[in-house]
Amino acid sequence: MGTFCSVVKFENLQELKRLCHWGPIIALGVIAICSTMAMIDSVLWYWPLHTTGGSVNFIMLINWTVMILYNYFNAMFVGPGFVPLGWKPENSQDSVYLQYCKVCQAYKAPRSHHCRKCNRCVMKMDHHCPWINNCCGYQNHASFTLFLLLAPLGCIHAAFIFVMTMYTQLYNRLSFGWNTVKIDMSAARRDPLPIIPFGLAAFAATLFALGLALGTTIAVGMLFFIQMKIILRNKTSIESWIEEKAKDRIQYYQLDEVFVFPYDMGSRWKNFKQVFTWSGVPEGDGLDWPIREGCHQYSLTIEQLKQKADKRVRSVRYKVIEDYSGTCCPLNRGIKTFFTSPCTEEPRIRLQKGEFILATRGLRYWLYGDKILDDSVLEGTLV
Repeated sequence: MGTFCSVVKFENLQELKRLCHWGPIIALGVIAICSTMAMIDSVLWYWPLHTTGGSVNFIMLINWTVMILYNYFNAMFVGPGFVPLGWKPENSQDSVYLQYCKVCQAYKAPRSHHCRKCNRCVMKMDHHCPWINNCCGYQNHASFTLFLLLAPLGCIHAAFIFVMTMYTQLYNRLSFGWNTVKIDMSAARRDPLPIIPFGLAAFAATLFALGLALGTTIAVGMLFFIQMKIILRNKTSIESWIEEKAKDRIQYYQLDEVFVFPYDMGSRWKNFKQVFTWSGVPEGDGLDWPIREGCHQYSLTIEQLKQKADKRVRSVRYKVIEDYSGTCCPLNRGIKTFFTSPCTEEPRIRLQKGEFILATRGLRYWLYGDKILDDSVLEGTLV
């Protein structure tokens, strides 16, 4: 008992609270449904364990589940890594290049940003992910990306099992063709017959699991390609946005300067190794970063300070021309607006015609910004 208590610390038990959130509940529910149904369908109705192929298939299903859950929990509980409270650069003169966080009472290290959900400054912050109820950043970027890769691969395998199960079990219950045209499905016969018949409930459960598997493959697969695109450039989602604003600022003021992203090592393989290593531990300490030749250690933070001072880049004032109820996915704003609703926990702001907002960034159909309330603002997402 003493050994157990020494391993399971109070802080670790506190981290379990991350599971009590709609994101992990849905994510783990989808994993449980797809993996459980794939194993049941495979063993009972498609590929029995007494065959070599069935045994290999079952082991592969277990392997997918274990690897997916391992990387998922790694991303959730290891976390992104936080800038130490009260941190400041070793050289006090470098503090002029850094922003100061009043909440953490520390300077923001290069590539770090403050997360309002975690209430800490996150090392190399990419985004706050509701599905792991944690930030994606320096320490867990590799685990998070591997989860995005393995989940679609496992779902593709599961979807194959679901389709083949329905195919083999329904061949003698459905009539295909018209008049004399028939489809011979006798090759799908299984001998001996399964112990438990493939009834209506099993069919409905398999069809539901197939829909989850296909939806997860498409949605999570797209996220994987987005993450790999920025990893191969050694960027984060936030840094990509900063770079876009830098180019916009230079173009708007017609400045005789070129912004060069300082952390791109010039090679996709070198950028890849900044995140993925054989040891599983990312390179560096999350505070100091290698930079490409000709760049300044604080090039990115200096650009952030310029953008903060530039009110045009930082925020644009808009006047509301139509009422907006503040719903998460508004159907009355068109099908494209509905399906491009941001997957974020940021609150939607209720707007009335004639009010003013400050937009800090935006997508094609959505804006992120603040609602002007007299001398104060209300932060959130705007349609």
